[in-house]
Amino acid sequence: MDLDRRRFLTATAALAGAAAVLPATPAAARIASAPGAAPGDRLPPRREIVAVLRRVADQWIGAHGDPGDNQWARATFFSGLMALHGLTKEPRYLAYARGWAEKHGYALNGGVTTRHADNHCAGQAYLDLYEAEAEPDDAKIAAIEESLNRMVHTDRPEKNDDWWWDDALHMAMPPLARLGALRGDPAFATKMHALYTHTKGAEGGPGLYVPARGLWYRDKNFLPGAITSPAGLPVLWSRGNGWVAGAHAKVLAALPGGHPDVPEYRRTLVAELAALRDVQRADGFWNVNLADPAHLPGPETSGTAFFAYATAYAVRARLVPAATYGPVAARAWNGMVATAVHADGFLGYVQGVGDRPESSQPVNRDTTADFGVGAFLRAGTELAALAGTTG
Repeated sequence: MDLDRRRFLTATAALAGAAAVLPATPAAARIASAPGAAPGDRLPPRREIVAVLRRVADQWIGAHGDPGDNQWARATFFSGLMALHGLTKEPRYLAYARGWAEKHGYALNGGVTTRHADNHCAGQAYLDLYEAEAEPDDAKIAAIEESLNRMVHTDRPEKNDDWWWDDALHMAMPPLARLGALRGDPAFATKMHALYTHTKGAEGGPGLYVPARGLWYRDKNFLPGAITSPAGLPVLWSRGNGWVAGAHAKVLAALPGGHPDVPEYRRTLVAELAALRDVQRADGFWNVNLADPAHLPGPETSGTAFFAYATAYAVRARLVPAATYGPVAARAWNGMVATAVHADGFLGYVQGVGDRPESSQPVNRDTTADFGVGAFLRAGTELAALAGTTG
């Protein structure tokens, strides 16, 4: 057996549930042994979750008078902010999001002819704003609808290789699912599944998904035999898998339960959550490389927030048992609040823009990014719903 194959199988075994196969790094060991460092596995009362969410959102808004561009990173923030508005009905959040969208004329970066998934991410927030109005205005979603309608019906509808990286699933799947449901056009979900199927099972040859692990490579550059960690283990990037988890949760929330593709999306999400449960850190976070805890070890918020969101969604949707996965989501939330949220609401330990563990390093208490804040807001709103109204 060649060396690459041995390394591949070693990581697969680790991620299949044998936690001892992945020895704790020195940093992880210190976290595990420090008194009081391990977060609780029960969610705080809903009101406490909401208070933290407001603090984090208010800090970001206060520090960013200009709401920013309409590219994927800032669009992910506004998707999270609109989820928080849905929870709190806070007028300031709606006004800030509306001001951002109006600044860009509800348009897409790249225009309506774009096929790039990153450019479609803004459509999620535009759809949120459309749905938040008492009398929805089709002008708010005209650009995202025209762009996706072109891909579905008129602009090379047979072309299904646009999503060559796993982040694309989060950026573009939710608006496709939501617009198809809104307009009653099943072709949107059919096209979405065709694009998804290429990414999952054909991109780069074998596809980016590894069924034996339940996890995803970021793109074909990380397939077995290509890029590895310094220890020779695979690179399974945390936030890349976070984008995937978030995509599945959002799509499942948008599609009717009887849709023929729903069982596959459910199975794939559940398999990923099972793999993630086995490699969650003692402090509630996940490392930037899920396959190698010694590869740039330390807490990281953006991947952790997406995993918390998807886990909480799956518990609420009864896709996974609450007794097993509720504590996973709670530890993630409690760990982020204890470690990453500053007193003023600044959210730290967010890895910046990149495509691998080495990107935007070092990650520390003072590193943040708009998409990380958005992921945290989205996670918290789902966790608040899980916590219920008691307490």
